Amino acid sequence: MLFDDTCTERGSQTLSLTGLRFDANLGILESEKNAPQPIQVDAALSLGLQPLLPCDDAILQVLDYRKVHQIIIDECTAEHVNLLETLIGKLARRLMQLPGVKGVRVKIAKLSVFADCEVAIRVEVGQWRSGPDRESSLP
Repeated sequence: MLFDDTCTERGSQTLSLTGLRFDANLGILESEKNAPQPIQVDAALSLGLQPLLPCDDAILQVLDYRKVHQIIIDECTAEHVNLLETLIGKLARRLMQLPGVKGVRVKIAKLSVFADCEVAIRVEVGQWRSGPDRESSLP
């Protein structure tokens, strides 16, 4: 054991990936059906109470963010979907299936629909801490 008694100290933990950009097949417009378009995904995964210091400093003791990164890309590029709402629902459901995940907040933005703004949708599912120190915004 690396840290003796300190692995019994706990705190609420959230894993965040922000600004993940890639192309996805998404949308109902002809231009969207014929070619992938750039999207940006921000995700936060509530892991509930976790040791402040992992007891043995091993990747198997935590949720590996490389796995989360790949799941986001895989889920968003698996097939063409018409609606942003469908895509975000599928992604949130998949992330909630990860071991130890108590809640998920996801934002997906279409970056090239309009020249003057992005179009985005957010979803929050599962359990999140409540109280005055609760995070009020997505990552």
